[in-house]
Amino acid sequence: MRRRWDRIWLVAKREFQDQFRDWRIIVPMFMLVSLFPFVADVTTRQAIGFMNRFGGELILNRVIPFVVLVIGFFPLSFTLIVALESFVGEKERGTIEPLLSSPLEDREMYLGKLLVGVITPLLFSYGSIILYLLLLARRAVEFPSAYMMTLILLLTFAHAVLMVSAAIVISVQATTIRAANLLASFVVVPVAFLLQGETMLIFWGNESVLIYAVLGLTVLSGLFIRLGLAHFKREYLLGREIDALDIKSIWRVFSRRVIGDANSIVEWYTVEIAAALRQLRRPLLVVIGIAAFTILASYLYVVVYVPTYVDVTPARVQELRIYIADNLGNLDVLDENIPAPWVFFTNVRATLAFLFAGLISFSTLGVTLFIVNMALIGGVLGGASLIHYSPLVVFASAILPHGAFELTAIFLATASVLKMGAELVTPQTDKSLGDVFLLALADWFRVFIGLVVPLLAIAAVIEVYVTPQIIKMAFPYL
Repeated sequence: MRRRWDRIWLVAKREFQDQFRDWRIIVPMFMLVSLFPFVADVTTRQAIGFMNRFGGELILNRVIPFVVLVIGFFPLSFTLIVALESFVGEKERGTIEPLLSSPLEDREMYLGKLLVGVITPLLFSYGSIILYLLLLARRAVEFPSAYMMTLILLLTFAHAVLMVSAAIVISVQATTIRAANLLASFVVVPVAFLLQGETMLIFWGNESVLIYAVLGLTVLSGLFIRLGLAHFKREYLLGREIDALDIKSIWRVFSRRVIGDANSIVEWYTVEIAAALRQLRRPLLVVIGIAAFTILASYLYVVVYVPTYVDVTPARVQELRIYIADNLGNLDVLDENIPAPWVFFTNVRATLAFLFAGLISFSTLGVTLFIVNMALIGGVLGGASLIHYSPLVVFASAILPHGAFELTAIFLATASVLKMGAELVTPQTDKSLGDVFLLALADWFRVFIGLVVPLLAIAAVIEVYVTPQIIKMAFPYL
């Protein structure tokens, strides 16, 4: 283990020497680190004066943490170029052959580049933050709490690891520095949106939620590192000069994967779809376990904690039960207000949202949306329990009739997204990252077209025309 770390540090030391002897990298970064805190200090002083004049003490307490977070982000966005050029830059300069011909393992080489890519922007970010805090010490303002400062420093670290790990993956896959720099927007822009969400949490005073942002970014960073290690091969760097976008070839591979060797619809379902279901056994078990835990946790949360926020008196419970009984007749015209096609397309759109969220997060955001949906079910059952309805009868009459099809479709789609994320971070020496992604996407669409869409169509019809009648029949027994 010690020998491996020595080799990783050998690569990192070489990178440090290359970076810090290039004045075109060092001078702009030192100027950025030195000047931006002064600009932020002036801006903060103006903001403090304005808020003291018009009365904005609540917002004033949130301004400094916000500025510190932004100051830490700016150097990260500029030093990202170092990580983007880590492999493709050396390839264009012709200096990568000696490194690739060395006895270093692929893992050691990759981690050495990653180590430098993370340390360099963090040095500049933390240096910029320290300089700003020193300037701020001259002002008669209240510093952020130690807890808030710790969260901000952890967020800056998580941003650095996430951006650098993604940039190095791009550097390995890109064939030119120009292509890598253009792809950098897919790193900077999403993290900038994350930064906006984090600043909203700061201004709303939800500091405790920021720790979940740190954990989420850490998980994503780990998945990006795993992705890079899984698909990094030195032979791939030397043997590839340019990537051509062959749409016909991509469509041919994609359609062949979706259709398989089937010659008819019956054969496609009995052979290809059956094979796809066998591949989803483990992901399905995970998804079912997540659903059961989430529904139970949400149900218990509503039953235990909602009464502490809402006054659930017998009179109010009776009022709600009378209101529901009086509006039961609306179920007869449900098909006029909510047509079955609208329900179907809404569910299909939500399922595609699971896919899109999973694609940009190695399935984690897709599973998060799934958890939110399951939490809604538990919340509805918990709310029914609070007004003295039987949760089991509510589930059997209001959810299960169409849910038997709709929930099955959602489980299958989520399991496919989970499988896609697992395949992306699993080493497959015979396939490139693009090949793995294309085949995994085709597997998802095979399940989506063959099972999810038909199940959602059946569920929409039952939800609009059958479930309301079952609810009316079961209502006296609630």
